[in-house]
Amino acid sequence: MEKLAELDRKLFLFLNNLGSEQWDWMWIAISDKWMAIPLYALLLYLIFRKFGWRPTLITMVVITLLITATDQLANLFKHGFERPRPCRQEGVMEYARYVAERCGRFGYFSAHAANSTGVAVFLSLLFKKHYPKLFVFLLIWAVVVSYSRIYLGVHYPGDVLTGMLIGAIFGVLFHLLRKFLTAKILKKDLSQA
Repeated sequence: MEKLAELDRKLFLFLNNLGSEQWDWMWIAISDKWMAIPLYALLLYLIFRKFGWRPTLITMVVITLLITATDQLANLFKHGFERPRPCRQEGVMEYARYVAERCGRFGYFSAHAANSTGVAVFLSLLFKKHYPKLFVFLLIWAVVVSYSRIYLGVHYPGDVLTGMLIGAIFGVLFHLLRKFLTAKILKKDLSQA
């Protein structure tokens, strides 16, 4: 296990030190959750256009639950494992580029990676018939957001990969939940008509 942790530290330092000051502002912006609002607004519009208002409301609720679930699970893991973030770990922080505005105590696993990957997988499954190429864009977006956490110096690659894996699993599960709820609610609506 220690060899894996050492590999994670070395990979972190390599990837983190690829950055340069002239690009720091961009990676800070990418990691900022509010910067994704235009993307989310466009995706919300596409959902409404393809599915109508009731399925859109169901989708919004399910995505909110998805983000809440991945976020809270990340918090449980962080306080359960208590793995220090690279910006707080001696022997690492002295050699890393710390760019983030703040550094929490524990980092395993990355909620940013889990949230962005979960939403990307969920929406890719939702739109696979209508916009099949959207998957590539959403996957790239999730990877870029996830990498930003390494660039900023607040997560190890293992934190990010675990977050992405958990996010992908939750994305599939919550997509199934949306299908179930949509079928149940729309079936109920049809029976009352």
